[in-house]
Amino acid sequence: MGETMNDHAELSAIQLNQHLLSNGESRPLPTIPTFATLEEERLHRKQRLAGAFRLFSRFGFDEGVAGHITARDPEFTDTFWVNPFGVHFSQIKVSNLLRVDHHGSVVEGDYPVNCAAFAIHSAVHTMRPDVNAAAHTHSPYGRAWSTLGRTLDCITQDACAFYNDHAVYDDFGGVAVDVDEGVRIARALGDNKAAILQNHGILTAGQTVDAAAWWYICMERSCQVQLLAEAASHGKPLKTIAPASAQQSYDIVGSPYAGWFQFQPLYARILKEQPDFLD
Repeated sequence: MGETMNDHAELSAIQLNQHLLSNGESRPLPTIPTFATLEEERLHRKQRLAGAFRLFSRFGFDEGVAGHITARDPEFTDTFWVNPFGVHFSQIKVSNLLRVDHHGSVVEGDYPVNCAAFAIHSAVHTMRPDVNAAAHTHSPYGRAWSTLGRTLDCITQDACAFYNDHAVYDDFGGVAVDVDEGVRIARALGDNKAAILQNHGILTAGQTVDAAAWWYICMERSCQVQLLAEAASHGKPLKTIAPASAQQSYDIVGSPYAGWFQFQPLYARILKEQPDFLD
């Protein structure tokens, strides 16, 4: 049996802990939580989801009513939780999240669902059973970079998180309200953690809400950095990281555990600043 994303997450956590302990650190890193019941796991995912929306709002990733993050329900796995259509990211709470099935019907909640959220995310969740969360918004630098129709280069350590692990969807077919468009996007994503949707923006996926949200934040910033670097270079080739070093960096900063761990201080920050999202 092949390795799963969870295998890689556990392996990464063990390796990092061993490294710290071998260098004199006596306190191991936290691990991705497990739950005694499906109800506990559901609440945890919904809390992380609402917190991610608040962070995306703080980072300026909102654009009118566009954008969505989803979390697969741990019990009814053919359904997912998503933001209510027309509610600003800064106003999203656990209590107003929607649960939607793969036919686009709202199973739980009092708001309509964004058709694009259903079209894209239902396909991703269906075609990628290892993915429990996915994020897509119309953030500015992701949109700007998407017009170039290129993958990111490994020009920084942070960009190495996407080394050989993101793709380009180059068949923009208009606003993604058609299920077929979602299927094409999911196919372009493949087994990767992220995709650049040409003339549209970026999409990230993860085993946890935490990782999917962090990959989105990291990719948006990586797009910003490369746009700035290319502008500063006046068309000259950028210095890229050697493949072996990019792979070594990817193994550390691009693992599922790293994505989860990087999100933890951000979640703690938004929880302190805006605890009402737990309502």
